[in-house]
Amino acid sequence: MRKRYTTADLSVLTPDEARRFVSEGDGDPQADIALAWELLYRLDPQLYDRLVRAERLHPAVLRSLPDDVERIVEVGAGTGRLTLELIHRAGEVVAVEPAAPMRQLLKRKLSRVDRQHHVRVTPGFFDHVPVADDFADLVVACSALTPARGHGGDPGLAEMERVCRPGGRVVIVWPNNVDWLTAHGYRYASFPGEMFVEFASSEEAAELTEIFYPSAVAEVRRLGQRRVPYELLGINPPRDIAFKVMAE
Repeated sequence: MRKRYTTADLSVLTPDEARRFVSEGDGDPQADIALAWELLYRLDPQLYDRLVRAERLHPAVLRSLPDDVERIVEVGAGTGRLTLELIHRAGEVVAVEPAAPMRQLLKRKLSRVDRQHHVRVTPGFFDHVPVADDFADLVVACSALTPARGHGGDPGLAEMERVCRPGGRVVIVWPNNVDWLTAHGYRYASFPGEMFVEFASSEEAAELTEIFYPSAVAEVRRLGQRRVPYELLGINPPRDIAFKVMAE
C-alpha cells in the first residue's frame, strides 16, 4: 500500500476530498497511509471490496444492532460491508459515502438485493452528513471513523450525534481508538471467539496479504490456507463496538 500510489494520483480527489484528506499530512501517499487508503477507494475499489468480503463481522456485533427501527444512517458505507446487513432493519437506510467509485459499486450490489428500495446512497462526509437533525434511530459507522479530523474526529462524531434522534443510538463498529470514544461518553463492548479473515482461496490470501499486510505474507504462503487468523496479520478482529444512547 505504501508504494502503490504517488502524488500524481492525487488528481483523482475532488477539491472537498483533497481539503480533508491531503491537508492533514504532507500530501505524499507513500508517507501517509491514510491518504493511500483514500486513493485505493477511488482507484481500486474492486480490490478494496475483495478485502472487505474476507473481513466478516462478528455475528454478535450484528445481533447488537437494532433490527426494527424507522431510519438508519450509515456514515462511511464503503462498498457495503455493513450496509447489506442493515437493509431489512429499517424502513429507510441512508448510506453516506464520499468516494464516488465506492458508491457506484455499492449501488450495483443493492440493485440485486434491495428490491424494496430501503437504501438511499448519497455523497457526504463525516463532518457533513446530508440529513436533518434527529433524523435516525441508529447512526452507525464501520471501520471508518478515526480521531483524525479528515476521517471524522470530534466534528464527525458530533455530526453523527446531531442526526441521531433522542433515545436513538450512535454505534461505532470495529473502532480504532476506544479511549477517544470513551472520553466522549461511549460505552465499549467486545465479543469473544476465534476469528479469521475468510479469503476466497489460499491464492487470494497470499495475494491480498502481500498488498495489505506484507509483514505476514511469508507465513500466509507457508500455511497455504484461505482462513487467516487476524492475529497473524497483526490487526484486531472486527468483534467490538462503541456506542452511545442519545439523551431524551
